[in-house]
Amino acid sequence: MREFSLPALYEVPTDGNLTDLIRRNAAQHPDVAVMSRKVAGVWTDVTATRFLAEVEDAAKGLIAAGIEPGDRVALISRTRFEWVLLDFAIWSAGAVTVPVYETSSPEQVQWILGDSGAVAVVVESDGHAGSVASVRDRLPALRHVWQIDKGAVAELTASGAGVSDETLGLRTVSAKADDPATVVYTSGTTGRPKGCVLTHRSFFAECGNVVERLKPLFRTGECSVLLFLPAAHVFGRLVEVASVMAPIRLGCVPDIKNLTEELASFRPTLILGVPRVFEKVYNSARAKAQADGKGRIFDRAADTAIAYSRALGTPQGPSFGLRMTHRLFDKLVYSKLRAVLGGRGEYAISGGAPLGERLGHFFRGIGFTVLEGYGLTETCAATAFNPWDRQKIGTVGQPLPGSVVRIADDGEVLLHGEHLFTGYWGNEAATAEALADGWFHTGDIGTLDEDGYLAITGRKKEIIVTAGGKNVAPAVIEDRIRAHALVAECMVVGDGRPFVGALVTLDEEFLSRWAEENGKPPGSTAASLREDADLLAEVQRAVDEGNAAVSKAESVRKFRVLSSQFTEEAGHITPSLKLKRNVVAKDFADEVESLYRG
Repeated sequence: MREFSLPALYEVPTDGNLTDLIRRNAAQHPDVAVMSRKVAGVWTDVTATRFLAEVEDAAKGLIAAGIEPGDRVALISRTRFEWVLLDFAIWSAGAVTVPVYETSSPEQVQWILGDSGAVAVVVESDGHAGSVASVRDRLPALRHVWQIDKGAVAELTASGAGVSDETLGLRTVSAKADDPATVVYTSGTTGRPKGCVLTHRSFFAECGNVVERLKPLFRTGECSVLLFLPAAHVFGRLVEVASVMAPIRLGCVPDIKNLTEELASFRPTLILGVPRVFEKVYNSARAKAQADGKGRIFDRAADTAIAYSRALGTPQGPSFGLRMTHRLFDKLVYSKLRAVLGGRGEYAISGGAPLGERLGHFFRGIGFTVLEGYGLTETCAATAFNPWDRQKIGTVGQPLPGSVVRIADDGEVLLHGEHLFTGYWGNEAATAEALADGWFHTGDIGTLDEDGYLAITGRKKEIIVTAGGKNVAPAVIEDRIRAHALVAECMVVGDGRPFVGALVTLDEEFLSRWAEENGKPPGSTAASLREDADLLAEVQRAVDEGNAAVSKAESVRKFRVLSSQFTEEAGHITPSLKLKRNVVAKDFADEVESLYRG
Protein backbone atom coordinates (compact mmCIF):
# COMPACT_ATOMS: atom_id res chain seq x y z
CA MET A 1 0.00 0.00 0.00
CA ARG A 2 1.30 3.43 -0.93
CA GLU A 3 -1.08 5.79 0.95
CA PHE A 4 -3.49 5.66 3.89
CA SER A 5 -5.58 8.15 5.82
CA LEU A 6 -8.22 8.26 8.54
CA PRO A 7 -10.97 10.87 8.94
CA ALA A 8 -10.45 13.50 11.62
CA LEU A 9 -12.15 12.88 14.97
CA TYR A 10 -11.62 16.45 16.22
CA GLU A 11 -12.40 19.78 14.59
CA VAL A 12 -9.79 22.49 15.14
CA PRO A 13 -11.36 25.78 16.27
CA THR A 14 -10.85 28.42 13.60
CA ASP A 15 -10.15 31.40 15.84
CA GLY A 16 -9.04 29.87 19.13
CA ASN A 17 -5.71 29.20 20.82
CA LEU A 18 -4.45 26.81 23.48
CA THR A 19 -5.37 29.12 26.36
CA ASP A 20 -9.01 28.33 25.58
CA LEU A 21 -8.40 24.91 27.16
CA ILE A 22 -7.57 26.14 30.66
CA ARG A 23 -10.48 28.62 30.67
CA ARG A 24 -12.85 25.87 29.50
CA ASN A 25 -11.57 23.52 32.20
CA ALA A 26 -12.15 26.13 34.91
CA ALA A 27 -15.68 26.72 33.62
CA GLN A 28 -16.68 23.09 33.06
CA HIS A 29 -14.56 21.23 35.65
CA PRO A 30 -13.77 23.87 38.30
CA ASP A 31 -13.05 21.46 41.14
CA VAL A 32 -11.42 18.68 39.13
CA ALA A 33 -7.70 18.15 39.77
CA VAL A 34 -5.92 18.90 36.47
CA MET A 35 -2.42 19.00 37.96
CA SER A 36 -0.54 17.67 40.96
CA ARG A 37 2.63 19.20 42.36
CA LYS A 38 5.01 18.12 45.09
CA VAL A 39 4.65 20.15 48.30
CA ALA A 40 7.01 19.06 51.10
CA GLY A 41 7.45 15.75 49.30
CA VAL A 42 3.71 15.05 49.01
CA TRP A 43 1.63 15.14 45.82
CA THR A 44 -0.89 17.98 46.16
CA ASP A 45 -3.75 18.44 43.72
CA VAL A 46 -4.31 21.66 41.78
CA THR A 47 -7.86 22.24 40.58
CA ALA A 48 -8.74 23.64 37.17
CA THR A 49 -9.83 26.91 38.83
CA ARG A 50 -6.59 27.24 40.78
CA PHE A 51 -4.40 26.42 37.78
CA LEU A 52 -6.13 29.06 35.64
CA ALA A 53 -5.65 31.69 38.35
CA GLU A 54 -1.94 30.96 38.75
CA VAL A 55 -1.39 30.98 34.98
CA GLU A 56 -3.15 34.32 34.60
CA ASP A 57 -1.20 35.88 37.48
CA ALA A 58 2.11 34.89 35.87
CA ALA A 59 0.90 36.07 32.45
CA LYS A 60 0.14 39.50 33.87
CA GLY A 61 3.74 39.66 35.08
CA LEU A 62 5.01 38.94 31.58
CA ILE A 63 2.77 41.67 30.17
CA ALA A 64 4.01 44.11 32.83
CA ALA A 65 7.59 43.29 31.79
CA GLY A 66 6.84 44.42 28.26
CA ILE A 67 6.36 41.04 26.57
CA GLU A 68 4.38 41.73 23.38
CA PRO A 69 2.20 39.43 21.25
CA GLY A 70 4.42 37.20 19.10
CA ASP A 71 7.53 37.74 21.25
CA ARG A 72 9.59 34.64 21.87
CA VAL A 73 10.13 33.66 25.51
CA ALA A 74 12.54 30.79 26.24
CA LEU A 75 12.19 28.16 28.97
CA ILE A 76 15.23 26.28 30.32
CA SER A 77 14.18 23.87 33.02
CA ARG A 78 13.72 20.29 34.00
CA THR A 79 10.21 18.84 33.84
CA ARG A 80 8.28 20.38 36.74
CA PHE A 81 4.94 22.02 37.58
CA GLU A 82 6.31 25.49 36.89
CA TRP A 83 7.24 24.47 33.33
CA VAL A 84 3.61 23.76 32.46
CA LEU A 85 2.41 26.84 34.36
CA LEU A 86 4.83 29.15 32.54
CA ASP A 87 4.15 27.57 29.15
CA PHE A 88 0.46 28.47 29.44
CA ALA A 89 1.35 31.87 30.95
CA ILE A 90 3.50 32.69 27.91
CA TRP A 91 0.61 31.73 25.61
CA SER A 92 -1.80 33.75 27.77
CA ALA A 93 0.40 36.80 27.25
CA GLY A 94 0.16 36.23 23.48
CA ALA A 95 3.79 35.20 23.22
CA VAL A 96 5.60 32.15 21.80
CA THR A 97 7.42 29.56 23.93
CA VAL A 98 10.93 28.46 22.95
CA PRO A 99 11.88 25.35 24.96
CA VAL A 100 15.56 24.63 25.62
CA TYR A 101 16.86 21.35 27.04
CA GLU A 102 18.11 21.83 30.59
CA THR A 103 21.26 19.90 29.64
CA SER A 104 22.14 22.32 26.83
CA SER A 105 25.63 23.82 26.70
CA PRO A 106 26.14 27.61 26.72
CA GLU A 107 26.86 27.43 22.99
CA GLN A 108 23.56 25.64 22.33
CA VAL A 109 21.70 28.11 24.56
CA GLN A 110 23.24 30.99 22.65
CA TRP A 111 22.27 29.50 19.29
CA ILE A 112 18.63 28.80 20.20
CA LEU A 113 18.00 32.09 22.02
CA GLY A 114 19.83 34.05 19.34
CA ASP A 115 18.29 32.30 16.35
CA SER A 116 14.76 32.60 17.75
CA GLY A 117 15.26 36.21 18.81
CA ALA A 118 14.05 35.47 22.35
CA VAL A 119 13.43 38.65 24.34
CA ALA A 120 13.19 36.85 27.68
CA VAL A 121 14.14 33.56 29.26
CA VAL A 122 13.00 31.72 32.37
CA VAL A 123 15.71 29.41 33.73
CA GLU A 124 15.47 26.92 36.56
CA SER A 125 18.82 26.89 38.36
CA ASP A 126 22.02 28.81 39.02
CA GLY A 127 23.72 26.61 36.43
CA HIS A 128 21.22 27.59 33.75
CA ALA A 129 21.48 31.24 34.75
CA GLY A 130 25.27 30.96 34.45
CA SER A 131 24.98 29.50 30.94
CA VAL A 132 22.80 32.42 29.84
CA ALA A 133 25.08 34.96 31.54
CA SER A 134 28.14 33.56 29.77
CA VAL A 135 26.65 34.27 26.33
CA ARG A 136 24.43 37.25 27.06
CA ASP A 137 26.73 39.68 25.27
CA ARG A 138 25.88 37.76 22.08
CA LEU A 139 22.13 38.02 22.66
CA PRO A 140 21.17 41.63 21.91
CA ALA A 141 17.42 40.92 21.88
CA LEU A 142 17.40 39.37 25.37
CA ARG A 143 15.92 41.78 27.94
CA HIS A 144 14.81 39.63 30.88
CA VAL A 145 16.08 36.59 32.80
CA TRP A 146 13.93 35.05 35.53
CA GLN A 147 14.92 32.06 37.66
CA ILE A 148 12.41 29.50 38.98
CA ASP A 149 14.57 28.49 41.94
CA LYS A 150 14.75 32.15 42.99
CA GLY A 151 11.02 32.80 42.89
CA ALA A 152 10.36 33.59 39.23
CA VAL A 153 6.65 32.77 39.45
CA ALA A 154 6.14 34.80 42.62
CA GLU A 155 8.13 37.67 41.11
CA LEU A 156 6.02 37.69 37.95
CA THR A 157 2.81 37.46 39.99
CA ALA A 158 3.82 40.44 42.13
CA SER A 159 4.95 42.61 39.22
CA GLY A 160 1.76 41.89 37.29
CA ALA A 161 -0.61 42.93 40.08
CA GLY A 162 -1.32 46.24 38.34
CA VAL A 163 -2.29 44.68 35.00
CA SER A 164 -6.06 44.64 34.58
CA ASP A 165 -8.16 41.59 33.77
CA GLU A 166 -9.34 43.44 30.66
CA THR A 167 -5.77 43.85 29.39
CA LEU A 168 -5.06 40.19 30.05
CA GLY A 169 -8.29 39.19 28.36
CA LEU A 170 -7.31 40.97 25.17
CA ARG A 171 -3.92 39.26 25.19
CA THR A 172 -5.27 35.76 25.73
CA VAL A 173 -7.36 35.98 22.56
CA SER A 174 -4.72 37.77 20.45
CA ALA A 175 -3.22 34.58 19.01
CA LYS A 176 -5.29 32.65 16.49
CA ALA A 177 -5.12 29.00 15.46
CA ASP A 178 -2.60 29.61 12.69
CA ASP A 179 -0.25 31.74 14.80
CA PRO A 180 2.93 30.19 16.23
CA ALA A 181 2.56 28.61 19.67
CA THR A 182 6.14 27.44 20.01
CA VAL A 183 9.45 27.12 18.20
CA VAL A 184 10.93 23.72 19.08
CA TYR A 185 14.49 23.11 17.98
CA THR A 186 15.40 19.75 16.46
CA SER A 187 18.01 17.50 18.02
CA GLY A 188 20.67 18.58 15.56
CA THR A 189 21.99 15.12 14.69
CA THR A 190 23.49 16.34 11.41
CA GLY A 191 24.21 20.02 12.09
CA ARG A 192 22.87 23.04 13.92
CA PRO A 193 19.38 22.55 15.37
CA LYS A 194 16.56 24.01 13.26
CA GLY A 195 13.58 25.75 14.87
CA CYS A 196 10.30 24.02 14.00
CA VAL A 197 7.39 26.45 14.08
CA LEU A 198 4.37 24.69 15.57
CA THR A 199 1.10 26.63 15.60
CA HIS A 200 -1.84 26.45 17.97
CA ARG A 201 -3.58 24.57 15.14
CA SER A 202 -0.78 21.98 15.15
CA PHE A 203 -1.39 21.18 18.83
CA PHE A 204 -5.17 21.23 18.52
CA ALA A 205 -5.08 18.80 15.58
CA GLU A 206 -2.49 16.59 17.26
CA CYS A 207 -3.81 16.42 20.80
CA GLY A 208 -7.50 16.59 19.90
CA ASN A 209 -7.26 13.55 17.65
CA VAL A 210 -5.00 11.62 20.03
CA VAL A 211 -7.39 12.16 22.94
CA GLU A 212 -10.44 11.21 20.87
CA ARG A 213 -8.83 8.07 19.39
CA LEU A 214 -7.55 6.95 22.80
CA LYS A 215 -10.60 8.12 24.75
CA PRO A 216 -10.62 5.31 27.36
CA LEU A 217 -7.11 6.41 28.38
CA PHE A 218 -8.19 10.04 28.95
CA ARG A 219 -11.23 9.84 31.24
CA THR A 220 -11.67 13.08 33.19
CA GLY A 221 -11.71 12.60 36.95
CA GLU A 222 -10.42 9.02 36.67
CA CYS A 223 -7.21 8.98 34.63
CA SER A 224 -3.81 10.48 35.35
CA VAL A 225 -0.40 10.67 33.73
CA LEU A 226 3.07 11.20 35.16
CA LEU A 227 5.33 13.23 32.89
CA PHE A 228 9.00 12.35 33.30
CA LEU A 229 10.10 13.03 29.72
CA PRO A 230 11.88 16.33 29.06
CA ALA A 231 9.21 19.02 28.72
CA ALA A 232 11.49 20.63 26.13
CA HIS A 233 10.94 17.62 23.85
CA VAL A 234 7.88 17.71 21.61
CA PHE A 235 6.71 14.34 23.03
CA GLY A 236 6.68 15.93 26.49
CA ARG A 237 4.60 18.81 25.15
CA LEU A 238 2.12 16.32 23.68
CA VAL A 239 1.68 14.84 27.17
CA GLU A 240 1.24 18.32 28.66
CA VAL A 241 -1.32 19.65 26.18
CA ALA A 242 -3.25 16.39 25.75
CA SER A 243 -3.62 16.12 29.53
CA VAL A 244 -5.01 19.65 29.73
CA MET A 245 -7.24 19.07 26.72
CA ALA A 246 -8.87 15.91 28.15
CA PRO A 247 -8.52 17.02 31.01
CA ILE A 248 -6.81 14.43 33.21
CA ARG A 249 -4.52 14.88 36.21
CA LEU A 250 -0.89 15.58 35.26
CA GLY A 251 2.14 15.23 37.50
CA CYS A 252 5.71 16.21 36.61
CA VAL A 253 8.95 14.53 37.69
CA PRO A 254 12.22 16.44 37.19
CA ASP A 255 14.57 13.54 37.94
CA ILE A 256 14.01 9.93 36.81
CA LYS A 257 16.61 8.52 39.22
CA ASN A 258 13.77 7.81 41.65
CA LEU A 259 11.18 7.02 38.99
CA THR A 260 10.05 3.76 40.63
CA GLU A 261 9.26 5.59 43.87
CA GLU A 262 7.50 8.40 41.99
CA LEU A 263 5.35 5.91 40.07
CA ALA A 264 4.44 4.17 43.32
CA SER A 265 3.38 7.43 45.02
CA PHE A 266 1.59 9.06 42.06
CA ARG A 267 0.06 5.81 40.71
CA PRO A 268 -0.70 6.99 37.15
CA THR A 269 -3.20 5.20 34.94
CA LEU A 270 -1.18 6.11 31.83
CA ILE A 271 2.56 6.25 31.23
CA LEU A 272 4.25 7.87 28.25
CA GLY A 273 7.89 7.02 27.77
CA VAL A 274 10.68 6.02 25.44
CA PRO A 275 11.77 2.40 24.82
CA ARG A 276 14.76 2.73 27.16
CA VAL A 277 12.38 3.19 30.11
CA PHE A 278 10.53 -0.04 29.35
CA GLU A 279 13.79 -1.87 28.62
CA LYS A 280 15.06 -0.79 32.06
CA VAL A 281 11.91 -2.06 33.77
CA TYR A 282 12.31 -5.46 32.13
CA ASN A 283 16.07 -5.71 32.63
CA SER A 284 15.91 -4.55 36.27
CA ALA A 285 13.20 -7.08 37.08
CA ARG A 286 15.14 -9.89 35.43
CA ALA A 287 18.39 -8.92 37.17
CA LYS A 288 16.62 -8.82 40.56
CA ALA A 289 15.08 -12.23 39.93
CA GLN A 290 18.49 -13.67 39.04
CA ALA A 291 20.04 -12.14 42.15
CA ASP A 292 17.30 -13.76 44.27
CA GLY A 293 17.87 -17.14 42.64
CA LYS A 294 14.61 -16.90 40.70
CA GLY A 295 16.04 -16.17 37.25
CA ARG A 296 14.69 -19.38 35.73
CA ILE A 297 11.17 -18.65 37.01
CA PHE A 298 11.31 -15.11 35.61
CA ASP A 299 12.46 -16.32 32.20
CA ARG A 300 9.64 -18.90 32.09
CA ALA A 301 7.18 -16.18 33.08
CA ALA A 302 8.54 -13.87 30.36
CA ASP A 303 8.28 -16.60 27.72
CA THR A 304 4.72 -17.32 28.84
CA ALA A 305 3.76 -13.63 28.66
CA ILE A 306 5.15 -13.36 25.12
CA ALA A 307 3.44 -16.57 23.99
CA TYR A 308 0.16 -15.41 25.56
CA SER A 309 0.35 -12.04 23.80
CA ARG A 310 1.14 -13.65 20.45
CA ALA A 311 -1.80 -16.02 20.90
CA LEU A 312 -4.12 -13.06 21.50
CA GLY A 313 -3.56 -12.15 17.85
CA THR A 314 -4.71 -15.54 16.55
CA PRO A 315 -8.31 -16.57 15.76
CA GLN A 316 -8.30 -19.34 18.38
CA GLY A 317 -6.58 -17.28 21.10
CA PRO A 318 -4.49 -18.71 23.97
CA SER A 319 -4.92 -22.41 24.66
CA PHE A 320 -6.38 -23.64 27.95
CA GLY A 321 -2.95 -24.74 29.19
CA LEU A 322 -1.39 -21.39 28.27
CA ARG A 323 -4.19 -19.51 30.05
CA MET A 324 -3.66 -21.55 33.21
CA THR A 325 0.12 -21.05 33.18
CA HIS A 326 -0.42 -17.34 32.50
CA ARG A 327 -2.81 -17.09 35.45
CA LEU A 328 -0.23 -18.69 37.75
CA PHE A 329 2.54 -16.33 36.65
CA ASP A 330 0.18 -13.38 37.00
CA LYS A 331 0.10 -14.03 40.74
CA LEU A 332 3.81 -14.84 41.05
CA VAL A 333 5.40 -12.30 38.68
CA TYR A 334 3.18 -10.07 36.52
CA SER A 335 1.28 -8.40 39.36
CA LYS A 336 4.59 -7.38 40.95
CA LEU A 337 5.80 -5.87 37.67
CA ARG A 338 2.58 -3.89 37.30
CA ALA A 339 3.08 -2.64 40.87
CA VAL A 340 6.52 -1.32 39.88
CA LEU A 341 4.73 0.73 37.20
CA GLY A 342 2.36 2.24 39.77
CA GLY A 343 -0.19 -0.53 40.09
CA ARG A 344 -3.12 1.29 38.40
CA GLY A 345 -2.05 1.53 34.78
CA GLU A 346 -2.98 -0.79 31.95
CA TYR A 347 -1.55 1.23 29.07
CA ALA A 348 1.57 3.11 28.09
CA ILE A 349 2.48 5.01 24.95
CA SER A 350 6.04 4.66 23.66
CA GLY A 351 7.80 6.80 21.08
CA GLY A 352 11.18 8.21 20.14
CA ALA A 353 12.63 4.90 18.92
CA PRO A 354 11.41 1.39 18.07
CA LEU A 355 10.27 -0.63 21.10
CA GLY A 356 10.93 -4.05 19.63
CA GLU A 357 8.41 -6.80 18.98
CA ARG A 358 9.53 -9.08 21.82
CA LEU A 359 9.27 -6.32 24.44
CA GLY A 360 5.89 -5.26 23.05
CA HIS A 361 4.53 -8.79 23.47
CA PHE A 362 6.10 -9.12 26.92
CA PHE A 363 4.35 -6.04 28.31
CA ARG A 364 1.00 -6.87 26.72
CA GLY A 365 1.37 -10.38 28.12
CA ILE A 366 1.80 -9.09 31.69
CA GLY A 367 -1.32 -6.92 31.39
CA PHE A 368 0.36 -3.60 30.67
CA THR A 369 -0.04 -2.79 26.98
CA VAL A 370 2.56 -0.46 25.45
CA LEU A 371 1.11 1.29 22.41
CA GLU A 372 3.93 2.19 20.06
CA GLY A 373 3.81 5.39 18.04
CA TYR A 374 5.98 7.44 15.70
CA GLY A 375 6.60 11.11 15.18
CA LEU A 376 9.11 13.91 14.82
CA THR A 377 9.44 17.46 16.07
CA GLU A 378 8.07 18.58 12.72
CA THR A 379 4.90 16.51 13.25
CA CYS A 380 4.11 17.93 16.71
CA ALA A 381 4.93 14.50 18.20
CA ALA A 382 2.81 11.52 17.14
CA THR A 383 1.93 11.27 13.46
CA ALA A 384 1.04 7.58 13.84
CA PHE A 385 0.17 5.41 16.83
CA ASN A 386 -1.43 2.11 17.69
CA PRO A 387 -5.10 2.36 18.69
CA TRP A 388 -5.91 0.98 22.14
CA ASP A 389 -8.40 -1.52 20.73
CA ARG A 390 -6.58 -2.69 17.57
CA GLN A 391 -2.88 -2.87 18.37
CA LYS A 392 -0.43 -4.38 15.89
CA ILE A 393 2.81 -5.08 17.70
CA GLY A 394 5.83 -4.49 15.48
CA THR A 395 4.26 -1.44 13.82
CA VAL A 396 3.96 2.19 14.91
CA GLY A 397 0.24 2.14 14.19
CA GLN A 398 -2.12 3.98 11.88
CA PRO A 399 -1.93 7.65 10.88
CA LEU A 400 -3.18 10.35 13.24
CA PRO A 401 -6.88 10.81 12.38
CA GLY A 402 -7.21 13.66 9.89
CA SER A 403 -3.77 13.07 8.39
CA VAL A 404 -2.31 11.12 5.48
CA VAL A 405 0.74 8.85 5.26
CA ARG A 406 2.23 8.16 1.84
CA ILE A 407 5.16 5.94 0.90
CA ALA A 408 7.25 7.45 -1.91
CA ASP A 409 8.77 5.38 -4.69
CA ASP A 410 12.09 5.25 -2.84
CA GLY A 411 10.37 4.12 0.39
CA GLU A 412 10.46 7.50 2.15
CA VAL A 413 7.56 8.27 4.49
CA LEU A 414 5.68 11.41 3.41
CA LEU A 415 3.06 13.15 5.57
CA HIS A 416 0.20 15.59 5.20
CA GLY A 417 -2.06 17.07 7.88
CA GLU A 418 -3.00 20.01 10.09
CA HIS A 419 -0.64 18.87 12.83
CA LEU A 420 2.51 19.50 10.80
CA PHE A 421 4.89 22.37 11.45
CA THR A 422 4.61 25.38 9.14
CA GLY A 423 8.35 25.69 8.52
CA TYR A 424 11.80 26.15 10.02
CA TRP A 425 12.27 29.47 11.79
CA GLY A 426 14.16 31.85 9.51
CA ASN A 427 15.26 29.08 7.15
CA GLU A 428 13.27 29.19 3.91
CA ALA A 429 15.61 26.86 2.02
CA ALA A 430 15.30 24.05 4.57
CA THR A 431 11.54 24.60 4.75
CA ALA A 432 11.14 24.34 0.97
CA GLU A 433 13.15 21.12 0.91
CA ALA A 434 11.24 19.49 3.79
CA LEU A 435 7.78 20.52 2.58
CA ALA A 436 8.28 19.92 -1.15
CA ASP A 437 5.09 19.37 -3.19
CA GLY A 438 2.89 19.97 -0.15
CA TRP A 439 4.14 16.87 1.68
CA PHE A 440 6.52 16.70 4.62
CA HIS A 441 9.48 14.51 3.69
CA THR A 442 10.41 12.74 6.93
CA GLY A 443 13.70 11.19 5.81
CA ASP A 444 12.49 7.88 7.28
CA ILE A 445 12.00 4.69 5.29
CA GLY A 446 8.84 2.71 5.92
CA THR A 447 6.05 0.46 4.70
CA LEU A 448 2.26 0.40 5.05
CA ASP A 449 0.29 -2.83 5.41
CA GLU A 450 -3.21 -3.50 4.05
CA ASP A 451 -4.81 -1.96 7.17
CA GLY A 452 -2.72 1.21 7.03
CA TYR A 453 -0.33 0.30 9.86
CA LEU A 454 3.07 1.91 9.38
CA ALA A 455 6.41 0.20 10.02
CA ILE A 456 9.62 2.27 10.09
CA THR A 457 12.66 0.42 8.76
CA GLY A 458 15.39 3.08 8.77
CA ARG A 459 16.59 6.58 7.90
CA LYS A 460 17.46 7.56 4.34
CA LYS A 461 20.58 9.43 5.42
CA GLU A 462 21.70 6.61 7.71
CA ILE A 463 21.54 3.85 5.11
CA ILE A 464 24.91 2.10 4.95
CA VAL A 465 26.10 0.81 1.60
CA THR A 466 28.77 -1.87 2.01
CA ALA A 467 31.61 -2.40 -0.44
CA GLY A 468 29.55 -5.24 -1.90
CA GLY A 469 26.68 -2.84 -2.64
CA LYS A 470 24.35 -4.09 0.08
CA ASN A 471 22.05 -1.43 1.57
CA VAL A 472 21.80 -1.74 5.37
CA ALA A 473 19.36 0.13 7.63
CA PRO A 474 21.27 0.24 10.95
CA ALA A 475 18.31 1.03 13.21
CA VAL A 476 16.83 -2.45 12.84
CA ILE A 477 19.95 -4.19 14.18
CA GLU A 478 20.89 -1.48 16.69
CA ASP A 479 17.53 -1.52 18.44
CA ARG A 480 17.66 -5.30 18.91
CA ILE A 481 21.23 -5.22 20.25
CA ARG A 482 20.49 -2.29 22.56
CA ALA A 483 17.60 -4.21 24.16
CA HIS A 484 20.15 -6.40 26.01
CA ALA A 485 20.64 -5.39 29.63
CA LEU A 486 24.42 -5.03 29.28
CA VAL A 487 24.25 -2.73 26.25
CA ALA A 488 23.88 1.01 26.69
CA GLU A 489 24.35 2.10 23.07
CA CYS A 490 25.19 0.49 19.76
CA MET A 491 26.24 2.07 16.48
CA VAL A 492 26.46 0.00 13.33
CA VAL A 493 29.21 0.91 10.83
CA GLY A 494 30.31 -0.40 7.45
CA ASP A 495 29.73 2.27 4.81
CA GLY A 496 32.05 1.36 1.92
CA ARG A 497 33.50 -1.50 3.99
CA PRO A 498 33.57 -5.24 3.23
CA PHE A 499 31.12 -6.11 6.03
CA VAL A 500 28.96 -4.61 8.76
CA GLY A 501 30.51 -3.96 12.18
CA ALA A 502 29.34 -2.33 15.40
CA LEU A 503 30.59 -0.20 18.29
CA VAL A 504 29.01 -1.15 21.62
CA THR A 505 29.00 0.70 24.95
CA LEU A 506 28.09 -0.98 28.25
CA ASP A 507 25.35 -0.05 30.69
CA GLU A 508 27.26 0.78 33.88
CA GLU A 509 24.46 -0.24 36.26
CA PHE A 510 24.04 -3.72 34.78
CA LEU A 511 27.77 -4.16 34.18
CA SER A 512 28.45 -4.05 37.92
CA ARG A 513 25.72 -6.64 38.55
CA TRP A 514 26.99 -8.86 35.76
CA ALA A 515 30.58 -8.61 37.00
CA GLU A 516 29.58 -9.62 40.53
CA GLU A 517 27.43 -12.54 39.32
CA ASN A 518 30.22 -13.79 37.05
CA GLY A 519 33.05 -13.64 39.55
CA LYS A 520 34.90 -10.65 38.14
CA PRO A 521 37.10 -8.48 40.38
CA PRO A 522 35.30 -5.88 42.53
CA GLY A 523 35.18 -2.47 40.87
CA SER A 524 35.47 -3.90 37.34
CA THR A 525 34.77 -1.35 34.62
CA ALA A 526 34.09 -1.36 30.91
CA ALA A 527 37.75 -0.51 30.35
CA SER A 528 38.97 -3.48 32.40
CA LEU A 529 36.47 -5.97 30.97
CA ARG A 530 36.20 -4.95 27.33
CA GLU A 531 38.42 -7.86 26.25
CA ASP A 532 37.07 -10.33 28.83
CA ALA A 533 36.00 -13.58 27.13
CA ASP A 534 32.86 -14.02 29.24
CA LEU A 535 31.71 -10.47 28.65
CA LEU A 536 32.40 -10.69 24.91
CA ALA A 537 30.37 -13.90 24.78
CA GLU A 538 27.46 -12.13 26.50
CA VAL A 539 27.63 -9.18 24.08
CA GLN A 540 27.82 -11.67 21.21
CA ARG A 541 24.45 -13.02 22.36
CA ALA A 542 23.04 -9.50 22.03
CA VAL A 543 24.58 -9.19 18.56
CA ASP A 544 23.14 -12.58 17.58
CA GLU A 545 19.72 -11.32 18.62
CA GLY A 546 20.18 -8.27 16.39
CA ASN A 547 21.42 -10.35 13.49
CA ALA A 548 18.32 -12.56 13.72
CA ALA A 549 16.28 -9.64 12.37
CA VAL A 550 18.27 -9.20 9.13
CA SER A 551 19.83 -11.12 6.27
CA LYS A 552 23.35 -12.54 6.48
CA ALA A 553 24.75 -9.75 4.28
CA GLU A 554 23.28 -7.14 6.66
CA SER A 555 24.38 -8.84 9.88
CA VAL A 556 27.09 -7.58 12.23
CA ARG A 557 30.23 -9.63 11.59
CA LYS A 558 32.50 -8.05 14.22
CA PHE A 559 32.02 -5.64 17.11
CA ARG A 560 34.13 -3.58 19.50
CA VAL A 561 33.23 -2.97 23.12
CA LEU A 562 34.22 0.59 24.05
CA SER A 563 35.72 1.56 27.38
CA SER A 564 33.68 4.79 27.56
CA GLN A 565 30.10 5.93 26.99
CA PHE A 566 28.47 7.95 24.23
CA THR A 567 27.56 11.13 26.11
CA GLU A 568 25.62 14.30 25.47
CA GLU A 569 28.50 16.33 26.96
CA ALA A 570 30.92 14.92 24.37
CA GLY A 571 28.42 15.58 21.59
CA HIS A 572 27.83 11.90 20.80
CA ILE A 573 24.09 11.94 21.53
CA THR A 574 21.37 14.57 21.52
CA PRO A 575 19.24 15.46 24.55
CA SER A 576 16.57 13.14 23.11
CA LEU A 577 19.16 10.31 23.03
CA LYS A 578 19.65 10.19 19.26
CA LEU A 579 23.12 9.26 18.02
CA LYS A 580 25.20 11.88 16.25
CA ARG A 581 26.78 9.34 13.94
CA ASN A 582 29.28 11.66 12.35
CA VAL A 583 30.64 12.73 15.76
CA VAL A 584 30.85 9.14 17.04
CA ALA A 585 32.54 8.01 13.83
CA LYS A 586 35.13 10.77 14.14
CA ASP A 587 35.84 10.34 17.86
CA PHE A 588 36.09 6.54 17.62
CA ALA A 589 37.73 6.32 14.20
CA ASP A 590 40.55 4.11 15.54
CA GLU A 591 38.03 1.66 16.99
CA VAL A 592 36.21 1.49 13.66
CA GLU A 593 39.47 0.89 11.80
CA SER A 594 40.36 -1.94 14.18
CA LEU A 595 37.26 -3.83 13.02
CA TYR A 596 38.64 -4.06 9.50
CA ARG A 597 42.33 -4.78 10.13
CA GLY A 598 43.68 -8.15 9.06
